[in-house]
Amino acid sequence: MKQTVLIVGASGEIGQAVAREFASHPYQFILHYNQNKEAIDQLMNELGEDQVLMTIQADLSQPSVDQMMMSIPFQVDIIIFAQGEAHYGLLTETSSNTIDKLYNIYVKSTIEIVKLYLPRMIKMKNGKIIIVTSIWGEIGASHEVIYSTMKGAQTSFVKALAKEVGQSEIQVNAVSPGIIQTRMNQHLTDHELQEFLTDVPLGKMGTVQDVAKAVLFLCSPDASYIQGQVIRVNGGQLS
Repeated sequence: MKQTVLIVGASGEIGQAVAREFASHPYQFILHYNQNKEAIDQLMNELGEDQVLMTIQADLSQPSVDQMMMSIPFQVDIIIFAQGEAHYGLLTETSSNTIDKLYNIYVKSTIEIVKLYLPRMIKMKNGKIIIVTSIWGEIGASHEVIYSTMKGAQTSFVKALAKEVGQSEIQVNAVSPGIIQTRMNQHLTDHELQEFLTDVPLGKMGTVQDVAKAVLFLCSPDASYIQGQVIRVNGGQLS
Protein backbone atom coordinates (compact mmCIF):
# COMPACT_ATOMS: atom_id res chain seq x y z
CA MET A 1 0.00 0.00 0.00
CA LYS A 2 1.55 3.28 -1.11
CA GLN A 3 1.58 6.17 1.32
CA THR A 4 0.49 9.57 0.06
CA VAL A 5 3.01 12.38 0.37
CA LEU A 6 2.02 16.03 0.09
CA ILE A 7 5.05 18.09 -0.90
CA VAL A 8 4.47 21.77 -0.25
CA GLY A 9 6.79 23.68 -2.54
CA ALA A 10 7.39 20.78 -4.91
CA SER A 11 8.49 23.05 -7.75
CA GLY A 12 11.50 24.34 -5.82
CA GLU A 13 14.89 22.73 -6.14
CA ILE A 14 14.71 20.97 -2.79
CA GLY A 15 11.07 19.99 -3.29
CA GLN A 16 11.90 18.44 -6.65
CA ALA A 17 14.87 16.59 -5.18
CA VAL A 18 12.66 15.19 -2.41
CA ALA A 19 10.13 13.88 -4.95
CA ARG A 20 12.87 12.26 -7.03
CA GLU A 21 14.49 10.69 -3.96
CA PHE A 22 11.15 9.26 -2.83
CA ALA A 23 10.19 8.04 -6.30
CA SER A 24 11.92 4.66 -6.05
CA HIS A 25 10.04 3.87 -2.82
CA PRO A 26 6.35 3.02 -2.28
CA TYR A 27 4.98 6.56 -2.24
CA GLN A 28 2.50 8.53 -4.32
CA PHE A 29 2.48 12.29 -4.52
CA ILE A 30 0.40 15.42 -4.31
CA LEU A 31 2.60 18.21 -5.65
CA HIS A 32 2.01 21.81 -4.64
CA TYR A 33 3.46 24.77 -6.51
CA ASN A 34 2.85 28.48 -6.88
CA GLN A 35 4.16 29.78 -10.20
CA ASN A 36 6.64 27.31 -11.66
CA LYS A 37 4.24 25.01 -13.53
CA GLU A 38 6.97 24.10 -16.00
CA ALA A 39 9.00 22.50 -13.21
CA ILE A 40 5.94 20.60 -11.98
CA ASP A 41 5.10 19.35 -15.46
CA GLN A 42 8.66 18.09 -15.89
CA LEU A 43 8.56 16.42 -12.49
CA MET A 44 5.26 14.74 -13.34
CA ASN A 45 6.76 13.36 -16.54
CA GLU A 46 9.67 11.91 -14.58
CA LEU A 47 7.55 10.38 -11.85
CA GLY A 48 4.79 9.07 -14.07
CA GLU A 49 1.01 9.21 -13.81
CA ASP A 50 0.88 6.21 -11.48
CA GLN A 51 2.82 8.11 -8.79
CA VAL A 52 1.33 11.61 -9.05
CA LEU A 53 -2.22 11.74 -7.71
CA MET A 54 -2.65 15.44 -8.42
CA THR A 55 -0.96 18.82 -8.57
CA ILE A 56 -2.28 21.87 -6.83
CA GLN A 57 -1.48 25.54 -7.38
CA ALA A 58 -1.65 28.01 -4.50
CA ASP A 59 0.06 31.21 -3.46
CA LEU A 60 1.07 30.64 0.16
CA SER A 61 1.78 34.33 0.66
CA GLN A 62 -1.98 34.87 0.86
CA PRO A 63 -3.54 34.87 4.33
CA SER A 64 -5.54 31.64 4.00
CA VAL A 65 -4.75 28.31 2.36
CA ASP A 66 -7.79 26.37 3.58
CA GLN A 67 -9.58 26.43 0.23
CA MET A 68 -6.55 25.06 -1.57
CA MET A 69 -5.94 22.21 0.84
CA MET A 70 -9.59 21.27 1.29
CA SER A 71 -9.77 20.53 -2.42
CA ILE A 72 -7.47 17.50 -1.98
CA PRO A 73 -9.70 14.39 -2.02
CA PHE A 74 -7.04 11.98 -0.73
CA GLN A 75 -5.82 10.88 2.66
CA VAL A 76 -2.42 12.45 3.33
CA ASP A 77 0.05 10.32 5.27
CA ILE A 78 3.16 12.50 5.06
CA ILE A 79 3.49 16.27 4.70
CA ILE A 80 6.82 17.73 3.64
CA PHE A 81 7.25 21.49 3.73
CA ALA A 82 9.87 22.72 1.28
CA GLN A 83 8.31 26.03 0.29
CA GLY A 84 10.51 29.07 0.25
CA GLU A 85 11.40 32.50 -0.98
CA ALA A 86 14.64 34.30 -0.24
CA HIS A 87 14.77 37.85 1.05
CA TYR A 88 17.91 39.90 1.55
CA GLY A 89 18.11 43.38 3.02
CA LEU A 90 18.48 45.41 6.20
CA LEU A 91 15.67 45.11 8.72
CA THR A 92 15.19 48.88 8.66
CA GLU A 93 14.58 48.72 4.91
CA THR A 94 12.15 45.78 5.01
CA SER A 95 8.53 46.72 4.39
CA SER A 96 5.60 45.50 6.47
CA ASN A 97 4.18 43.89 3.33
CA THR A 98 7.35 41.84 2.91
CA ILE A 99 7.27 40.78 6.55
CA ASP A 100 3.63 39.70 6.20
CA LYS A 101 4.40 37.84 2.98
CA LEU A 102 7.26 35.84 4.48
CA TYR A 103 5.24 35.15 7.61
CA ASN A 104 2.41 33.72 5.51
CA ILE A 105 4.74 31.62 3.34
CA TYR A 106 6.85 30.10 6.09
CA VAL A 107 4.81 30.19 9.27
CA LYS A 108 1.07 30.69 8.86
CA SER A 109 0.63 28.42 5.83
CA THR A 110 2.64 25.69 7.56
CA ILE A 111 0.50 25.90 10.69
CA GLU A 112 -2.78 26.05 8.75
CA ILE A 113 -1.95 23.07 6.54
CA VAL A 114 -0.86 20.94 9.49
CA LYS A 115 -3.95 22.00 11.44
CA LEU A 116 -6.15 20.87 8.57
CA TYR A 117 -4.69 17.36 8.28
CA LEU A 118 -3.80 16.69 11.90
CA PRO A 119 -7.25 15.47 13.08
CA ARG A 120 -7.27 12.60 10.60
CA MET A 121 -3.67 11.71 11.40
CA ILE A 122 -4.55 11.64 15.09
CA LYS A 123 -7.60 9.46 14.41
CA MET A 124 -5.53 7.04 12.33
CA LYS A 125 -2.59 7.22 14.77
CA ASN A 126 -0.30 7.57 11.80
CA GLY A 127 1.46 10.43 10.08
CA LYS A 128 4.73 12.21 9.50
CA ILE A 129 5.40 15.92 9.20
CA ILE A 130 8.80 17.13 8.01
CA ILE A 131 9.76 20.79 7.67
CA VAL A 132 12.84 21.90 5.74
CA THR A 133 14.06 24.80 7.85
CA SER A 134 17.48 26.50 7.64
CA ILE A 135 20.71 26.96 9.51
CA TRP A 136 19.76 30.65 9.77
CA GLY A 137 16.76 29.68 11.85
CA GLU A 138 19.22 28.38 14.42
CA ILE A 139 21.99 30.98 14.39
CA GLY A 140 20.55 33.96 12.49
CA ALA A 141 22.02 35.85 9.55
CA SER A 142 22.78 39.52 8.99
CA HIS A 143 20.72 41.00 6.13
CA GLU A 144 18.34 38.04 6.50
CA VAL A 145 16.72 38.93 9.81
CA ILE A 146 13.15 38.27 8.70
CA TYR A 147 14.03 35.04 6.89
CA SER A 148 15.98 33.85 9.95
CA THR A 149 13.05 34.75 12.20
CA MET A 150 10.54 32.78 10.14
CA LYS A 151 12.82 29.76 9.93
CA GLY A 152 13.35 29.94 13.68
CA ALA A 153 9.59 29.94 14.12
CA GLN A 154 9.35 26.78 12.01
CA THR A 155 11.91 25.08 14.26
CA SER A 156 9.97 26.04 17.39
CA PHE A 157 6.77 24.77 15.78
CA VAL A 158 8.39 21.38 15.11
CA LYS A 159 9.65 21.02 18.68
CA ALA A 160 6.34 22.04 20.26
CA LEU A 161 4.08 20.03 17.95
CA ALA A 162 6.23 16.92 18.36
CA LYS A 163 5.48 16.98 22.09
CA GLU A 164 1.78 17.55 21.51
CA VAL A 165 1.16 14.73 19.03
CA GLY A 166 3.78 12.16 20.00
CA GLN A 167 1.30 10.02 21.92
CA SER A 168 -0.84 9.90 18.78
CA GLU A 169 2.11 8.25 17.01
CA ILE A 170 2.65 11.18 14.67
CA GLN A 171 6.27 12.02 14.01
CA VAL A 172 7.29 15.65 13.59
CA ASN A 173 10.86 16.56 12.67
CA ALA A 174 12.89 19.06 10.68
CA VAL A 175 15.84 19.09 8.32
CA SER A 176 18.04 22.15 8.62
CA PRO A 177 20.27 22.73 5.56
CA GLY A 178 23.38 24.84 5.62
CA ILE A 179 24.71 26.32 2.39
CA ILE A 180 23.27 24.30 -0.49
CA GLN A 181 23.83 24.53 -4.23
CA THR A 182 20.57 26.25 -5.19
CA ARG A 183 19.54 29.46 -6.90
CA MET A 184 18.99 30.97 -3.45
CA ASN A 185 22.78 31.21 -3.05
CA GLN A 186 23.65 32.40 -6.55
CA HIS A 187 23.91 35.98 -5.33
CA LEU A 188 27.18 35.14 -3.56
CA THR A 189 30.37 36.20 -5.29
CA ASP A 190 33.23 33.68 -5.52
CA HIS A 191 35.03 35.59 -2.77
CA GLU A 192 31.98 35.59 -0.51
CA LEU A 193 31.42 31.88 -1.10
CA GLN A 194 35.00 30.95 -0.28
CA GLU A 195 34.87 33.11 2.83
CA PHE A 196 31.67 31.40 3.92
CA LEU A 197 33.09 27.93 3.31
CA THR A 198 35.96 28.59 5.72
CA ASP A 199 33.38 28.08 8.48
CA VAL A 200 32.24 24.74 7.00
CA PRO A 201 34.45 21.86 8.18
CA LEU A 202 33.78 19.86 5.01
CA GLY A 203 34.81 22.92 2.99
CA LYS A 204 32.11 22.62 0.33
CA MET A 205 28.47 23.32 -0.42
CA GLY A 206 25.85 20.65 0.06
CA THR A 207 23.48 19.44 -2.63
CA VAL A 208 19.71 19.24 -2.79
CA GLN A 209 20.13 15.47 -2.86
CA ASP A 210 21.85 15.64 0.54
CA VAL A 211 18.79 17.38 1.94
CA ALA A 212 16.35 15.03 0.21
CA LYS A 213 18.10 11.94 1.57
CA ALA A 214 17.76 13.29 5.12
CA VAL A 215 14.04 13.89 4.55
CA LEU A 216 13.62 10.37 3.17
CA PHE A 217 15.39 8.92 6.22
CA LEU A 218 13.01 10.72 8.58
CA CYS A 219 10.07 9.21 6.71
CA SER A 220 11.48 5.69 6.82
CA PRO A 221 10.97 2.97 9.46
CA ASP A 222 14.63 3.46 10.43
CA ALA A 223 13.65 6.80 12.01
CA SER A 224 10.75 5.41 14.06
CA TYR A 225 12.20 6.67 17.38
CA ILE A 226 13.18 10.14 16.19
CA GLN A 227 10.84 12.91 17.32
CA GLY A 228 11.06 16.68 17.58
CA GLN A 229 14.56 16.74 16.14
CA VAL A 230 16.34 19.09 13.77
CA ILE A 231 18.61 17.06 11.50
CA ARG A 232 21.44 19.35 10.41
CA VAL A 233 22.71 18.98 6.85
CA ASN A 234 25.36 21.65 6.97
CA GLY A 235 28.81 20.12 6.47
CA GLY A 236 29.55 20.38 10.17
CA GLN A 237 29.11 24.14 10.43
CA LEU A 238 27.39 23.95 13.81
CA SER A 239 29.19 20.91 15.18
